[in-house]
Amino acid sequence: MDLIKLSEPEFEIENLEDFRTALLNKEVGYVGSYIDEFRSALGEILHAEHLGLFSSGTSSIHLALLTAGIKPGDEVICQSLTFAASANPICFLGASPVFVGSESSTWNMDPQFLERAIVDRQNKGKRVGAIIPVHLYGMPARIKEIMAIGKKYNVPIVEDAAEALGSYTSDGMCGAFGDFGILSFNANKIITTGGGGGLVTKNALDLKRAYFYALQAKDPAPHYEHSQLGYNYAFSNLNAVLGVQQLSCLVDKVKRRRDAYFHYYERLSSNDGITFQQGIEGDFSNRWLTSIVLPDSDMVQGLKRYLEGKKIETRPVWKPMHIQPLYENCAYYGDNYEVTLFEKGICLPSGSGLTKEQLEKTSGAILDFFRHG
Repeated sequence: MDLIKLSEPEFEIENLEDFRTALLNKEVGYVGSYIDEFRSALGEILHAEHLGLFSSGTSSIHLALLTAGIKPGDEVICQSLTFAASANPICFLGASPVFVGSESSTWNMDPQFLERAIVDRQNKGKRVGAIIPVHLYGMPARIKEIMAIGKKYNVPIVEDAAEALGSYTSDGMCGAFGDFGILSFNANKIITTGGGGGLVTKNALDLKRAYFYALQAKDPAPHYEHSQLGYNYAFSNLNAVLGVQQLSCLVDKVKRRRDAYFHYYERLSSNDGITFQQGIEGDFSNRWLTSIVLPDSDMVQGLKRYLEGKKIETRPVWKPMHIQPLYENCAYYGDNYEVTLFEKGICLPSGSGLTKEQLEKTSGAILDFFRHG
C-alpha cells in the first residue's frame, strides 16, 4: 500500500522532448529561450511587467530586501505564522525581524497588530525597512489593508506569495500587490521547476538591481570587476523547461487542489470538533494545503499517529517564528492566536495528483478516528 503524500509533484511525460531541445541548443545556464517563455507566461498570469527568475523563493526575498535598501540595524516586520524562509533573509542582511501575529479569518498577518508594531518600533527609534506578509497555504492575506498601512508609514511591502500562485482577490493576483512579490517553484508547490523562485517588482530599475546582486554583482567592465557583494542566485534554463510545461497546467492543478479542499470540507465540517481556514468572502485561494484545527493538541497527535498507521502523510501547521528557538528573543506583536493554530492544527494531503480513492480514504480515516477515538 503506497503512502498518500502531503503535496507530491505531478509531471507530464511530453515534457521530455523540451529537455532534449534545450540540451541540443546547449541552453543550460541562466540564459535561454525557455527562461524567456516561462517569465513571459508568469507575467501574463500575474499581470506583471517586471518579473525575474532566481534560484529559490528564499533568494528572491533576499534580493527584494537588498533592493529595498535593508541594512544592518534595520528592522523588518514579518508574519509570525510562516516558514523560516520568510524570516531568515532578514538576518542575512544584519537586520532584525519583528514578528506580527495572525487574525482568525485568513490565518495571515493581522493589520491591526501590524500598525501597532510599526508605531511602537518607530517610537523606539527603530527604522522599519520593510513588511513581509505571507499568503499562508495559498490563502490571500488582507493585502489591501496591509498595503494601505505600508503606504501610510512609507514602508515597502515584500509580498510572500510563495504558496499562492493562482490565488487572487477582487483587486488582483497574489504576488503582484507588493512593492516586491515573491514566488516559489519548490517541489511541493502548485507548480514546480524542481527548485527556483520569482521576484516581481514595480519598475525595471529594481529588477535590474536584483539581477545585478543575483549574478555575482559584476560591475560594467571588460574584466571581472566587483565593488559590491554579490550572490549566485541564477535560475537555469533547464528548470524553466519544466516550468513552462507545469505552468500550462496551472488552472487544472489549482482546480484539483481546491477540489481536495471541498472534499474535506464537505465530509468533515459537520463534525463539531473540526474547523477550517476560511478566508475572506470574494477572495480566491488556490488551497495549496488544506489544514484543519481540532479541539486540543492531544487529539492532533492522536490523529497524526492514526493516519500514519494508515499510511497517510500529514504535517503540523507552521510553528510560529516568534516561538522558534532562533527567534524567541525578537519583538512580537499579537495575541498568540497562531500558537493555537500550531498546537491544534494539522495539514492534510492536498496534492493535485490525489485520486478520489485517496481523498476518500483520508477523510474516511479522519471520521473513523473521531467515531472511535
